[in-house]
Amino acid sequence: MLISLTVGKVDAGVAVLLTEDKRLIEFPSILLPPSISSGSIVDITVARNTESETTAQKSFHALQTEILSAYGQRSPSPPSLRCRNATQTSIVLEWDPISLATAELRSLSLHRNGSKAGNIPKPMEMTTTKMSGLAVDTEYVFQLVLRTSAGVYYSEKLPVRTHKMTDLTGITVTPGIMPPPLRESLNGAADRIGAKIVEAVRIDTTHFVCMEGRGIQWEKALEMNIPVVRPEWLEGCEREGRIVGVRGYYLNADPKLRQVGQGVGLSSPQPQQQQPSPQQRTYTRIDEEEATGIPKNHLPSRGHPDNSSNTSANTLRATNQPPPSSPSEGGSPAPPPPEKDTPREVANTEASASPSTGSDPTSPDEGSTVNHPASAEQGDEQPTETPALDHENGSSARKREENTSMVDVTL
Repeated sequence: MLISLTVGKVDAGVAVLLTEDKRLIEFPSILLPPSISSGSIVDITVARNTESETTAQKSFHALQTEILSAYGQRSPSPPSLRCRNATQTSIVLEWDPISLATAELRSLSLHRNGSKAGNIPKPMEMTTTKMSGLAVDTEYVFQLVLRTSAGVYYSEKLPVRTHKMTDLTGITVTPGIMPPPLRESLNGAADRIGAKIVEAVRIDTTHFVCMEGRGIQWEKALEMNIPVVRPEWLEGCEREGRIVGVRGYYLNADPKLRQVGQGVGLSSPQPQQQQPSPQQRTYTRIDEEEATGIPKNHLPSRGHPDNSSNTSANTLRATNQPPPSSPSEGGSPAPPPPEKDTPREVANTEASASPSTGSDPTSPDEGSTVNHPASAEQGDEQPTETPALDHENGSSARKREENTSMVDVTL
């Protein structure tokens, strides 16, 4: 195709060409012959280069295929979250290494119960994390959120429940320096309670057990703030059937700080002395002279006013029993002693006895009680005051080998 154009103006880089219908075309002046000036007419031939076009298209499609195979076949993988270990107050989570494919990492965060707990530092290197300060026997739901240049990817929600105080399977112990017999005992105790023993300190190690504070693993435990305890701590957990505090089991701790449960290493409590009930109170015969403080020869006799020198009254001492009220204090008088069946001959003999007689050969034996009808008819019997009871010395009662009479105490 041949086109004739008139050169209108020529500048340093661009020449203005005019068509026959007076249209302006800016044309690079470098493509025009060197002798061209304003008013010159040039012929330009225009044709399609099919061969070059085909070559360019093939090159472009090859480039697109290469880009697709490099960047369009794979995408970042969602994180795979799982629980590594759980205790009463902590949970250790782990996941597979992050696969970003060709995308760029933005962030990796951990969510707990639907809320963001924090970002994972160095997500391309770290594959574990530990959540501490949790509640005992409580369920939590964890999820990882991966943000990349290719989009946002979520892990499956992972429900985890912390252990009860009696669940010892979450204990992970790293042993340190200790004698071989003690190490064998430690292994046996761990097997019995379901605890785990690992040789090196790691993120899920809960306690470092040793007898001496030295070594590389001991230093690593201190750096990770892992409690360093004695082997007795694991034995204490087995003995108590629950996890016990570590305060009394540190290497330099006082053994008195160790808490021992009921029935373990404790002596049985001493039974308290029971107070005697009114039915169990004991009584002791005491002399009336000791109870009242009145000389024996001044005490009135019962039945014979003049026989006071040969007759003494006994009373009862009660343990923990207040004294009965006397008739003068408004209380009821003590009831008279029960009468015993006495032969009529003895009663008549006593009635006919002389008041001035010092002692009666026919008087009854010691400790017996005799009724005197003759004196009762004459009204000579004097009322006897009930002596106050002695609460201090219940075991010092004495028995006198004399005629005595009993006084009943109403409880």
